[in-house]
Amino acid sequence: MPFSDIPEITLLSLQVSGLATLISLLIGLPVGTWLGLGKFPGRAFLLTMVNTGMGLPPVVVGLVVAMMLWRSGPLGDLRLIYTPGAIVIAQVIIASPVVTGLTAAALQALDPRLRLQLLGLGASNFQVIVSLWREARLPLLAALMAGFGSVISEVGASMMVGGNIRGQTRVLTTAIVLETSKGDFKVALALGILLLIITFSINYALTWIQQRGARK
Repeated sequence: MPFSDIPEITLLSLQVSGLATLISLLIGLPVGTWLGLGKFPGRAFLLTMVNTGMGLPPVVVGLVVAMMLWRSGPLGDLRLIYTPGAIVIAQVIIASPVVTGLTAAALQALDPRLRLQLLGLGASNFQVIVSLWREARLPLLAALMAGFGSVISEVGASMMVGGNIRGQTRVLTTAIVLETSKGDFKVALALGILLLIITFSINYALTWIQQRGARK
């Protein structure tokens, strides 16, 4: 692999996984809040579905997304197959249940009297939710880290829907698989170390924010 390809691959990895994590947070935070605080029929079933989704095999996700986006599939007219957008879609499906499930668990772990106290003080429903998010900020940051970790290291779905095309959809994980299949273990190992460094750096920053919040 040319050395000049590495910055491009690294940047695409961060862009795709970062966007997928952000979208998963925008989905998982409100849905997890609704499941964690709501009382309605079928809630236990939905929580079970979310918790099951936390263990979705990435290759299965990749297969379903590929079938949907294939030229003859129901969403084929969007022409997203073998594009970074397809990888984002697959990664969102992988990460959203993780963020949703951990958000619901974090809010369920709070003392239920806190919500009643806030309502008794005249807080609106939105103010109550924001206050509960603030109270549960440490496990919510852990949910964010878990969501990011589930996609930055994912390879099966990215390979299936992205095609590992040089200069278009090749990310660090698929590049590692490619170099390994070619028997170029030195390059594969170097890319693996780079991926670990990036993952550690981002998680370190989030952990620092988390622990800083814990001291307040």
